[in-house]
Amino acid sequence: MEQFFTLPFLILEVPSMKIKRPTWLHQPSAMTMFSIVLASYFLVTGGIIYDVIVEPPSVGSTTDEHGHSRPVAFMPYRVNGQYIMEGLASSFLFSMGGLGFIVLDHIHSPLTPRLNRILITAVGFICVLVSFFTTWIFMRMKLPGYLQS
Repeated sequence: MEQFFTLPFLILEVPSMKIKRPTWLHQPSAMTMFSIVLASYFLVTGGIIYDVIVEPPSVGSTTDEHGHSRPVAFMPYRVNGQYIMEGLASSFLFSMGGLGFIVLDHIHSPLTPRLNRILITAVGFICVLVSFFTTWIFMRMKLPGYLQS
């Protein structure tokens, strides 16, 4: 089998080329890559692919008991459908919860002073808890009676 793969290289000769990397091309910084990944996570969890394919309205409307039209941000009783603002709000909360966990990871740095460590812990927990409970409220608005015991 090895002879089968080496046979083309006995006939062909690899060209001697000196390819240089362009001077403007360099490795992006860690924060640049983090920003790109976070932005793509925000867009994908916000349903940008669904929004491009289905083209839903940004917000919906409903009629109240007096006959007036009211805007609504959530498409009720439809798990597989969303308005654009609903997806972006949910995506913001998912990203905020993830950033809360990233902030909580920074309390392990040995150079962080005690007061800063307490503040970082508080900010991280607040981000995670606000994200969790607001997403829970969004789910109850989307499917009334779903998370009832």
